[in-house]
Amino acid sequence: MKHGLTMIVLLIAQVIVWSYFNLSQYVLLTFLPAMVLCLPVRMGTVKTLIIAAAVSLAIDFLTHGILGLTCAAVLPVAFCRRFVISLVFGEELIEREEDLSFRRQGFFKMNLAVIICTALFLLVYIWLDGAGMRSLTFNGIRFACSLVASSLVSLFIATMLTDEENHK
Repeated sequence: MKHGLTMIVLLIAQVIVWSYFNLSQYVLLTFLPAMVLCLPVRMGTVKTLIIAAAVSLAIDFLTHGILGLTCAAVLPVAFCRRFVISLVFGEELIEREEDLSFRRQGFFKMNLAVIICTALFLLVYIWLDGAGMRSLTFNGIRFACSLVASSLVSLFIATMLTDEENHK
């Protein structure tokens, strides 16, 4: 129950960040990929895709108004989530259906998983948002700046979401 409440609070926080804290045209601060990554491992891909689509459409509706842009960027993250988990943390985590834990998996592995998911999200988002109108240099700078900023915030969010004491 606490996990669901935390996700709702983070959804509201993401809406507030995108609506009121636009740092620059080069930085897109997002922690939505970390939220998707930290969903319970026992949750299947289809359920993860549905949750990711619903949350991202809510964010699109409540923020910048381009319906479907965030949804299109987060669905590949939701689809590849189990692959990223097995790649970074090992297949046994999925087989045992254990939830992610920052304490058990460690800083390096959690950081790597967050960076992979955030990079995938940003690649799709920036590509679709630019729609061929922005230069590769601009998009590359935007990707790099956004990846650094978003990964730092997302690591904190992932730590909070995977803290075992928050779920008891």
